[in-house]
Amino acid sequence: MDTKDDVKPAAGTTGRPDVDRAAGYTTGQLDTGTRPSTSGRPPLPSGGSGRRAPNLARARPPKAEEKVKPDPGRVPESAAAAAGGVHPGKVIDGSEDSKADVKSGVDAKLAAQDVRAASDKELERVLYDPQKLTQPIKSAVDKFELLPAFLKVRGLVKQHIDSFNYLINCELKNIIRAKANVKVTCDTDPNFFLRYTDIYVGKPCIEVDLIQEGITPQKCRLRDMTYAAPISVDVEYTRGKELVVRKGKGGQGAIVIGRMPLMLRSSRCVLKDKNEEELAELGECPLDPGGYFVVRGTEKVILIQEQLSKNRIIIDTDNNGNVMASVTSSTHERKSKTNIIVKNTRIFLRHNTFGDEVPIVVVLKAMGMASDQEIVQMVGMDPVYADLLAPSIQECAALGIFTQQQALEYCGAKVKTGRQMWVKTKRHKVDEARDILSNVVLAHVPVNRFDFKGKCIYIGVMIRRMLEAILNKDAVDDKDYYGNKRLELAGQLLSLLFEDLFKRMNSDLRKETDKALSKANRSTLFDVVKCIKPDTITKGLEHAISSGNWTVKRFRMDRKGVTQVLSRLSFIAALGHMTRITSQFEKTRKVSGPRALQPSQWGMLCPSDTPEGEACGLVKNLALMTHVTTDEEEGPIVRLASTLGVEELALLSGAELHAPSSYLVFLNGSILGVHRKPHKLADAIRRLRRAGRVGEFVSVHVHTGQKCVYIASDGGRVCRPLVIADKGVSRVKAHHMEELREGYRTFDDFLREGLVEYLDVNEENNSLIAMYECDAGPDNTHIEIEPFTILGVCAGLIPYPHHNQSPRNTYQCAMGKQAMGNIAYNQLYRMDTLLYLLVYPQRPLLTTKTIGLIGFDKLGAGQNATVAVMSYSGYDIEDAIVMNKASLDRGFGRCIVIRRYATSLRKYANRTQDRIVAPPGGSLGASQRYALLDADGIAAAGEMIRPGDVYVNKQSPKNTREMDVPNPANLPDSFFKATPQTYKGPAGETAVVDKVLITSNDENQFVVKALVRHTRRPEVGDKFSSRHGQKGVCGTIVQQEDFPFSERGICPDLIMNPHGFPSRMTVGKMIELLGSKAGVCSGRFHYGTAFGEPSGHADTVEAISATLVQHGFSYSGKDFLYSGISGEPLQAYIFMGPVYYQKLKHMVLDKMHARAKGPRVVLTRQPTEGRSRDGGLRLGEMERDCLIAYGASMMILERLMISSDQFEVQVCTKCGLLGYFDKKLKAGFCSYCKNSQNIATMKLPYACKLLFQELQSMNIVPRLNLTEA
Repeated sequence: MDTKDDVKPAAGTTGRPDVDRAAGYTTGQLDTGTRPSTSGRPPLPSGGSGRRAPNLARARPPKAEEKVKPDPGRVPESAAAAAGGVHPGKVIDGSEDSKADVKSGVDAKLAAQDVRAASDKELERVLYDPQKLTQPIKSAVDKFELLPAFLKVRGLVKQHIDSFNYLINCELKNIIRAKANVKVTCDTDPNFFLRYTDIYVGKPCIEVDLIQEGITPQKCRLRDMTYAAPISVDVEYTRGKELVVRKGKGGQGAIVIGRMPLMLRSSRCVLKDKNEEELAELGECPLDPGGYFVVRGTEKVILIQEQLSKNRIIIDTDNNGNVMASVTSSTHERKSKTNIIVKNTRIFLRHNTFGDEVPIVVVLKAMGMASDQEIVQMVGMDPVYADLLAPSIQECAALGIFTQQQALEYCGAKVKTGRQMWVKTKRHKVDEARDILSNVVLAHVPVNRFDFKGKCIYIGVMIRRMLEAILNKDAVDDKDYYGNKRLELAGQLLSLLFEDLFKRMNSDLRKETDKALSKANRSTLFDVVKCIKPDTITKGLEHAISSGNWTVKRFRMDRKGVTQVLSRLSFIAALGHMTRITSQFEKTRKVSGPRALQPSQWGMLCPSDTPEGEACGLVKNLALMTHVTTDEEEGPIVRLASTLGVEELALLSGAELHAPSSYLVFLNGSILGVHRKPHKLADAIRRLRRAGRVGEFVSVHVHTGQKCVYIASDGGRVCRPLVIADKGVSRVKAHHMEELREGYRTFDDFLREGLVEYLDVNEENNSLIAMYECDAGPDNTHIEIEPFTILGVCAGLIPYPHHNQSPRNTYQCAMGKQAMGNIAYNQLYRMDTLLYLLVYPQRPLLTTKTIGLIGFDKLGAGQNATVAVMSYSGYDIEDAIVMNKASLDRGFGRCIVIRRYATSLRKYANRTQDRIVAPPGGSLGASQRYALLDADGIAAAGEMIRPGDVYVNKQSPKNTREMDVPNPANLPDSFFKATPQTYKGPAGETAVVDKVLITSNDENQFVVKALVRHTRRPEVGDKFSSRHGQKGVCGTIVQQEDFPFSERGICPDLIMNPHGFPSRMTVGKMIELLGSKAGVCSGRFHYGTAFGEPSGHADTVEAISATLVQHGFSYSGKDFLYSGISGEPLQAYIFMGPVYYQKLKHMVLDKMHARAKGPRVVLTRQPTEGRSRDGGLRLGEMERDCLIAYGASMMILERLMISSDQFEVQVCTKCGLLGYFDKKLKAGFCSYCKNSQNIATMKLPYACKLLFQELQSMNIVPRLNLTEA
């Protein structure tokens, strides 16, 4: 037999080549004689090449400042191999001679070391992420690393934070510098003024005893305070004869005008740019996304509001099928809607400043277009248009209007009266009409010194669009098309509100000044700064965010429900809440248009994540890689456009506007001019954008149908990043991704170098996007980064969603938000009203890429249960689940419910206040209710608490009104009444006082909060669900001995009925079971990302089956099971394996309700309603109809009267009115007949007696005629 010599591994190595290579030596190096390092320096390979061992070449990562640029001469090996299959190890250089074979000697050694370095890098990556070993090698570039890089700078919640930062850094300055706001003057003293010069938002702080003290969000949550920062301004104003200039220093203004609630993680927040340790010190969770506000201790989200875009021409049809063009103009000063309509072939302008519709030709003449020929040229010389315009021109002539003056007089007569009631001077009608036409109609088109040329051309374009739509119905715009929509974020909404409050504060200031300066004999100089009330802005912003009612008087905007309390049921619920979009449609109308899934929403909004029921399709969610833009400055773009050859309007006649080759150029809805080569212009702007010379969110698209080029830089457009492709070849190469992985590159570098760009809906429509590199043809302009990013956060948790029927994914999106799990790392330090926590949450065995990106694997909300799909016991009908008692004993599905009970000690107007006193009767003889109180009258933490127990022994003063209370500090005990705070929980269950917080809120009230913890194990009736919309309740709990078991002794945790699959078609659940089973066998997490099979982000069924077979299981996932009852083998193979199950918040304990006798309503004496009031079970109208149909009359009598509100009354048989029972006479008495002779007793419902008495009070007399009396 051939024996091998024992070779001892060299010093410092293990002898295993794979481990040694990872450590930096290879066994091949040993024969070159590596000296063991003595001085602590890394060993040098002999041969003295002086290069360090390859694994240490990257020992020190580059600092953030010094970006390591790869040497342009040397292409990294992987890239070279990808580029042309060159053997790694050749040094590829620009020079010719180096392309020859590598020379011997030192070169060979260097080459070998290069190979080694490359393999070391690969191996290091594999050891860091072992899943790379088993993944197939891909030919296309794996662009996945772009996603985490993108989510660092944009996406998910970042658009909220971006928009809020824009508000604080730019928008506030624009507001105070606006013409209407910058200066406050007054009527009584013409020399007085107050001018704002600058505005600042400080750091979050609170004033305690005149000392500024920093606050953190966690402190605000616990103490019921608002997390806000002071807004301060620099001013200059007159005081008497002198000019006072007040400037702050150190980023603070001189005068505080209010407090702005701060969004968490925004630029002024204390959590900005903190690492995990610093966040932990502040009591925050590093995974918490931020983007919400803490107002009065509750977390509030400003939902994204969806609206039709402003300043755009929208062609629509009204209810009668007539075509109309409408523009909603919106500038800082005013908002107005202008409509141009067709009525009986004539064209009119409709605007709410005019009482009546005004013929459009009259309007154009009033704007200075006197000749009819000019008007026709403006719309277009085509005879078809001229014919359609003819009736309108004839009408104008019929009215006898030929000059601008006549037209203005006609318009002035149509102006609504009563608009300018409060203006003292009477103005001429002509001036008023001219003013309205220049400032109010189409307010966003500027008019300089009554030069109406631009506005005339705009109206001409609107008329032309309308006439096109009349001739061709396809030209009508789709209102639901997502390019016509804008999303309003927190920043925009708050800026509207702030401006309104700022104006209100200034008008109050003006009133105060007038009042003060009108007094003739003032002893002191009037100082206006002392009159600034910071409460207006502070209270206004705080009230709006906490109530959700947005009221802006100037724009007649009155919206309800703009903010919502951040849902903290689970981590996903909070994250999903941040990406939610709500639209302005009423939910009650059954319109299908806005609810439908629009093709233009592809990639921008999640197709699955929308609620069921009335809000279906109206409440939407952003997709994973969507960004919402903020406003950009228009000035530079206007200058750029004119440089690129856009001709100004003033230089052109109407005929030249509509020349076949000329295209109109629009910027954010206003016309810039005309260009002869539109595609060249669009290309130039695109090239400049990719080179970083124009903002990354500026979009440009050519609309050939309307002969327009649209440039957009306004805020609120949804956009997403895509990889640019030149003739179908992706610009992102392997070496780019390599640099991104190694930290030399960021996502912004990809944008700056023109490899990736943002497209909004309109521009996306004009490009051809390939899914994968392999699908790209020569016409493709872009390639998707990853296909699964069309889904949002909630749908991204579902494994293999592309194998499920689509409604199932929608159901799971709703249920994933109700799953219990971990909420945040700081969940045990929070004092939330209601917390549901799973005791043993797990991360799913079959995961998706989205789960890793959003951090769901760190805060799981479910458990991997072994599921057998078979019918068992009959308690599994209609999706019920049979559970294994032993699994429940081991902690499956066990959860903790933590409730907060809080009370505060109020101070009253008469200087009395509530107090907390020790429990009565000493410590020994105290009654059972007060058993868990400490000597200070507050519950002790860690004590058991039962329903009815007192947790705070509070007393309130009996008299809080009367002012003359002597010595309110030490009042006698008789002055107080006991108002103990009692615990109301489910009867028969004991809970534990988890912790007690004693603090004070911002109104200096003493606050006590107690957390009560209740551990629950699953019971019959609790709701569970897998991640595929397969929900079911626990039907029965069976001992493990009776459960079926496999040959390996594995017993399932749940048994699921096989009838749940055929009609639901959730094939994804089957693949999940297979994948999890293979994952358990092979010891690696399998992936099931949406659409992930081609790109390797999802394991294929073939690969999973191969793994199962390799580990001795059936390829189909079915096992051979024995019956637990008889011990015999079951007749069929059973599909069994792990599935990730979620425990939902709906538990039987919170819903179970029954009653026999109980409380009644005072007025009608019928049982109360609702579980919380221990109410009765209502037998409704429909149930009554069923009983009538059965003829069960005695049953109806019992249910509707005897068990409800039976009442005995005395009826006078003579007059038929109700009497009463006289206790003295011991007989009934009729108060109408004044005797007790003809009294009969009968039973009737108390509600009926009440009705009779109420009718009598209204002078209607119901008389009872009794037959048997």
